[in-house]
Amino acid sequence: MRDPAAAYETYRNVRFFGALDGLRCLCVMAVLWHHSPLHGVFEEAAQIFFRGFVGVNFFFVLSGFLITTLLLREEARKGSFSISGFYWRRTLRIVPVYFLVVTFAAVWWIGVKGETEYLPKLPYYYLFLSNVLVGDLPLLQPTWSLAVEEQYYLIWPMLLLFLPIKGHARASVLIGLIAVCVLSAAGLLAFLGVRPIVTEHAIWTFSVTGYSAILIGSLLAIVLHNPRGFAICYRLFGFYWTPVVTFLALGVVLNETPGVLRGWPDFLMHLTMALCLMSIVLREDHALMGVLRARPIARLGQISYGLYLYHLIGLHFGMEIGSRLGLEGLAELLVITAIYVALSILIAEISFRTYERYFLSLKDRGRRAVPA
Repeated sequence: MRDPAAAYETYRNVRFFGALDGLRCLCVMAVLWHHSPLHGVFEEAAQIFFRGFVGVNFFFVLSGFLITTLLLREEARKGSFSISGFYWRRTLRIVPVYFLVVTFAAVWWIGVKGETEYLPKLPYYYLFLSNVLVGDLPLLQPTWSLAVEEQYYLIWPMLLLFLPIKGHARASVLIGLIAVCVLSAAGLLAFLGVRPIVTEHAIWTFSVTGYSAILIGSLLAIVLHNPRGFAICYRLFGFYWTPVVTFLALGVVLNETPGVLRGWPDFLMHLTMALCLMSIVLREDHALMGVLRARPIARLGQISYGLYLYHLIGLHFGMEIGSRLGLEGLAELLVITAIYVALSILIAEISFRTYERYFLSLKDRGRRAVPA
């Protein structure tokens, strides 16, 4: 193990964490598996096989960590970070694909199929409020997580900007917010009289699972940005084989915790995910780096945002195609899954190379136009 001070300097100088694309791949593949027709076949399998949905939770932890780390590093270089620059970059990365998918689903189901009952729900999607909707427009179920992230992007950078740099104010605020999530999950906020507001199409409530995960990722970023915090974490978790241990621990948590991941099981899962993430960013030369940086895995991680948003479209057309092939039983499910995954990856790859690339190319142009 290296000296913690030297390891910290290396960490602070890393511009691209080499394992994170591989981690994104694992997350999005878990989600694809969760929606696969094969998902229900393994009735007697271990519980972990039925928890592919937690890939979204890991995305939250990763997003909170990465966004906060980038803001803190910009602040360290320049004395402050640019709110306008942050929103410009996030808008270019998130909005074009998101609006494209929402518009496609709306045109397909409302315009082509004539299911106009979905029309009142559309404003919620365009305003990133789908996490409060009662029921979803088909193909848009995954957008709830994008709503949570956008709400986080709207609030957390502003808090970070105005909270004192020195001292423990930022970490204390995050710990307090995480505590609110835990109390809400335990039902204590309802006990205090804080109840959801129910309207015709939405239940306005606190998205405990999403916010808890993203805030824990943000707290990890603040801890590792601090030299003393990094040194403590590095001495405890900065070993070559630590990532293997932490990911195995996550597997145990997912397999052994109760069926409904709410309350303390949810909190324990997010903490373990944060440990997994920490173990692969404390040092670049760890036991899982070869796997997480393998080119096919890293590439799927690079296109994971589009793959996440497009995959239900791939599933829809995969089932349409597969159902017309005359197959039955397991053979039909295998073929549909293969078509579904291949279509999803193909759509995401084409989107990344063309549509998304155009908007991403505007980042540098915006950097010259938006004051730092």
